[in-house]
Amino acid sequence: MFLSTAHAQTAGAGDPGIAGQIIGIAPLLLIFVAFYFLMIRPQQRRMKALAAAIGATKKGDTVVTAGGLVGKVTKVEDRHLEVEIAQNVRVRVVKATIAEVTPLGGKPAND
Repeated sequence: MFLSTAHAQTAGAGDPGIAGQIIGIAPLLLIFVAFYFLMIRPQQRRMKALAAAIGATKKGDTVVTAGGLVGKVTKVEDRHLEVEIAQNVRVRVVKATIAEVTPLGGKPAND
């Protein structure tokens, strides 16, 4: 009374083959390619530009650290910078923590 009769269905085409598999993978590949060109590649460019700016930092440049300190570079060493954050207040900063470098009288290098 409540059950309907089951009708037999014919089997599908079977194995979709290589073409069907490629069509199934194509959207994933397109997403990855778009992700690479829109996200990964621009970030790599910014990181290279920042690394170059940090490497070229010299006395008189203004820097911003990852912690938010803003100051003027007074001394450059291999791994550290001495940054003046206020008059006669100097701190040593690790170069890896620099977030932005503004050359003397210029605009930020990573923009």
